[in-house]
Amino acid sequence: MGIAASVLIGVGFSGILLILANSNQPYAAVLTPLLEGIFCTVAIALLSWMLVWMTQQARTLKTAVEGAIGAALAENSRAGWGVFGLVAIAVLREGFETVLFIAAQFQQGWMPVLGALAGLGGATVIGFALFQVGIKINLRRFFQTMGILLLLIVSGLVVTALRKFDGAIGILAQIDPQFADLCSNPNSSCILGAQVWDTSDILPDRQLPGILLKALFGYTQKLYLVQAIGYITFLGTVGGLYFRSITGKAPSPTHPATP
Repeated sequence: MGIAASVLIGVGFSGILLILANSNQPYAAVLTPLLEGIFCTVAIALLSWMLVWMTQQARTLKTAVEGAIGAALAENSRAGWGVFGLVAIAVLREGFETVLFIAAQFQQGWMPVLGALAGLGGATVIGFALFQVGIKINLRRFFQTMGILLLLIVSGLVVTALRKFDGAIGILAQIDPQFADLCSNPNSSCILGAQVWDTSDILPDRQLPGILLKALFGYTQKLYLVQAIGYITFLGTVGGLYFRSITGKAPSPTHPATP
């Protein structure tokens, strides 16, 4: 149920973007990259929150959930429907985050989408192996590694989101003269500032291996100052919170006073 609702949300988002892309309204061309940038921003916020929160709660989450479900089932024979609803909502929440992430990556081409689908398939295989086959791995180390990879991927989304907003401003400046001054400087972007590098001749982001780096880490052959600042700032803040959550020591239990 949760998976089906997530798929419907993804279809709805794709439909909105498709309608805007085929619209003849002059400002529809601005709304398309603007919505893509908003999708990226929401995905960044949700994934960042999930990454830090799950790391902080990982020590006690499993025990707390199992205890609550066991108590509910023991007290009420109809509590199974409540557990069903809880699981459906949890899957829908995670599915919504996944849909936003894939929708944000979809705007970069088919390779990121294929990578996202391959990741979902790999996660399904790992889950089946853990619960049915009985394969044992160090889950803590596994999720820490995946967390670092996710942190780098979401950092790349920051670069992508800024590029989408800049593209929307660029289109707006072309169709509305009162915004033309925003993009009047030929040596810089509309809102991203001066160009930091241009590696299109060395490592283009539409060919291998640049396309893989773009799909995984948000690499772009043309990087601008605001994008570089945003990338570093995100890594420094969210990355710092994440690594503190990993390495932070749990508070020592208080001992009762000796009478």
